[in-house]
Amino acid sequence: MLNRYPLWKYIMVVLVLLIGAVYALPNIYGEDPAVQISGARGASVDLSTLDSVKNTLEKDDISYQSLALENGTVLVRFKNTDQQIEARDVLNGAYKDEGLVVALNLAPATPTWLEVIGANPMKLGLDLRGGVHFLMEVDMDAAMEKLLSQQEDTFRTELREAKIRYRGLRVGSDDNIDVSFRNEADMDQAESELAKLHPDMVFTTDSARFAVSAKFTEQRLQEIRNYAVEQNITILRNRVNELGVAEPIVQRQGASRIVVELPGVQDTARAKEILGATATLEFREVDDSADLAAAAAGRVPPGSEIKQTRDGRPVVVKKRVILGGSHITDASSSFDEYSRPQVNISLDSEGGSKMSAFSKNNVGKLMATVFAEYKDSGKRDANGKIILTKHEEVINQATIQTALGRNFRITGIDSQPEAHNLALLLRAGALIAPISIVEERTIGPSMGQQNIDMGVKACLYGLIAVMLFTAVYYRRFGLFANIALLANVVLIIGVMSLIPGATMTLPGIAGIVLTVGMAIDANVLIFERIRDEILDGRNPQQAIHQGYANAFSTIADANITTLITAIILFAVGTGPVKGFAVTLSIGILTSMFTAIIGTRCLVNLVYGGKRVDKLSI
Repeated sequence: MLNRYPLWKYIMVVLVLLIGAVYALPNIYGEDPAVQISGARGASVDLSTLDSVKNTLEKDDISYQSLALENGTVLVRFKNTDQQIEARDVLNGAYKDEGLVVALNLAPATPTWLEVIGANPMKLGLDLRGGVHFLMEVDMDAAMEKLLSQQEDTFRTELREAKIRYRGLRVGSDDNIDVSFRNEADMDQAESELAKLHPDMVFTTDSARFAVSAKFTEQRLQEIRNYAVEQNITILRNRVNELGVAEPIVQRQGASRIVVELPGVQDTARAKEILGATATLEFREVDDSADLAAAAAGRVPPGSEIKQTRDGRPVVVKKRVILGGSHITDASSSFDEYSRPQVNISLDSEGGSKMSAFSKNNVGKLMATVFAEYKDSGKRDANGKIILTKHEEVINQATIQTALGRNFRITGIDSQPEAHNLALLLRAGALIAPISIVEERTIGPSMGQQNIDMGVKACLYGLIAVMLFTAVYYRRFGLFANIALLANVVLIIGVMSLIPGATMTLPGIAGIVLTVGMAIDANVLIFERIRDEILDGRNPQQAIHQGYANAFSTIADANITTLITAIILFAVGTGPVKGFAVTLSIGILTSMFTAIIGTRCLVNLVYGGKRVDKLSI
């Protein structure tokens, strides 16, 4: 008989709607303002930290909803943002010097039974939910210092290869490199050789001192500054991708600043740590001929310097860096055969060649792995810029057993979380220049809530207007369409909540409003076709069957072309446009399901297999 669905189709529709409703449910519970405390460089906090946080809050008479140790971090929930910000300030002052990162957070208030099945609220964009905003500044002085140091090493190598003897070579105070010679012939030969190799530098000679001074051209200096900012932007984007943040904004602001916005971010403490860290590795030769006691007293051999391990033991290493973090192409954390954390490192071809050449000539000698990190000193210079201090520690000393290639590993790391974070930083890239967070704020709940309220009102008013029209104009069939319309909105929210990378933005709400209109449009086509079939003399059962069958191709064509447009928008658009494209794409697919299969189920349930004389349409 016409218009009869098998039982499995009804079960399928009910299951789809039930799953959609369950995964949409977490969105009604909202979020709690929270403060998150985590250990620096991936080290987890413990129960003693939990007790300390509790005592600190109680001492300052700050009330909170709950306090728990979750995934190696302390999470404190509050009733309102005033308590949250007050607690953040107090905890920041208490733990600033203890290596703990204190950051604002929004913790979902989802019930445990929903979290167990992976049901979480959908991620909201910066315009709806707020998020973390960082304004970062690139330290151009440090970038120039690093470049000049590299250029100094390059000059030494080139003069040695050209067999030109020089008396001294150093970086001057005016961003220039000074080389002194014993006679005028060596000076002229060196000037000719270096000028040929470095057309982007200006060379001047001082015949009285037999000295050559080299300085980068102004054009080259501007290129270096631009490169430092642009390369740091690229690396920060890589780090954001590693954090798994959807639709981030990483863009340049002015000459040396970078704006980073992370909408919907859950772990703001880790975001601050990963984005703000300027960390890399340096591989250096250990000066085993040096007297440690003499070096500790200040008598360090020329060409060497003293570093310390994490537990404070001195190590004398050569100043010359064998290899820097810029040559690292991949890094991953794992465990060695004794279940100790380690980082596996892969180098590019140039880095592999350097490591191979050094290790081949130094088998049996010690090589130190130096972890270098720039941190905010809490001080500012005369121009108001944050002064960064460089912290270096030897995390590993290993005897070179054989020639190393492009792949090797480092050990001596305290914990697996630290190994994971170090691998993430190295894999995302070493920052070309130190970078500091000059401004950090949470984009706030007030503006985001206002946008949400306006968006919800737009959806609600549009939904009510469409439902009233269909109920009045199509009567019982209009009721079927309205039920399908509500189910469609629930499915969109459920799918948006289910997809890890999907983020709801203000343009995304516009996509839902548009989808509501498109969903009812499909039903209008079907219902009008059913009316036409009845006018052509077919009985109600035949009219229903022909109406759905004949309208399907038109609905499919219209929705497929819109879906193609949405896919193109997602591929070439920026953040807000992508948000619109995502909800539009999901809405097209769910509306096809609810408007065609959903309403057909209801129509078949009411009219299927029965003798019908008249349709309420």
